[in-house]
Amino acid sequence: MKFVAIATTAALLSTSALAADAVFSYDPAPTVADVPAYAWSGAYIGLNAGYGGGKLRANAQEWLVEGNEIYDTISYGAGITGSGFIGGAQAGFNWQSGSVVYGLETDIQYSGIKAEASAYFDDFSGRIGGKVQWFGTTRARIGFLPQERFMVYATGGVAYGRTELFAEGTDEGETEGVSASKTKVGWTAGAGAEYALDNNWSLKTEYLYTDLGKWTFAEGPLLLGGDDGRADAKFKFHTVRVGLNYKF
Repeated sequence: MKFVAIATTAALLSTSALAADAVFSYDPAPTVADVPAYAWSGAYIGLNAGYGGGKLRANAQEWLVEGNEIYDTISYGAGITGSGFIGGAQAGFNWQSGSVVYGLETDIQYSGIKAEASAYFDDFSGRIGGKVQWFGTTRARIGFLPQERFMVYATGGVAYGRTELFAEGTDEGETEGVSASKTKVGWTAGAGAEYALDNNWSLKTEYLYTDLGKWTFAEGPLLLGGDDGRADAKFKFHTVRVGLNYKF
């Protein structure tokens, strides 16, 4: 009996020890690995499409000459609203410092932005207009990250593009016209937002105001045998576009 009692006591003590080990001895629970933060730094390329619109402002002066002196000047002016599709490609590079992102971007755009107006007076009819054939920009960007993958930014820099201007008049069946195109350099500024879909792809939307400056497109005899004069124009326009970027 003594042996049975001793054996039973030993078994109970052993079971209690194992139970204590089960309660107080354990391996640390596995932890989930930290997800790496998204990095905006690096080069990227992309495509964009959108819509543009603005106002073509054309002005002309006709000089009434007698002998070698101008005795009077007749001025004409028109402001014509136009719009059209735009689409193109962009490339750039970003540097990130905390929640601030600095960058440079350049783009080239096809443009269908066109403005045209017509006028009729008795036997005279005429039209005047202009078109932005293409344009591009090279801009600095500075952005802020409200969230790791979402950036809002301001942007601005140099703009360049080719503008076509034309005027045509018909008087008593006789038609005469002038047209010219020229590559101009101006400036642009705007703002946008960009969201990183994953580690490579991001989606952006952007607004830009662009001014390609003023240029004289006709100087000398005006339409239909008129006196000497000069005509100039400027085209300022707004664009809104969406784009898709791929970061290397």
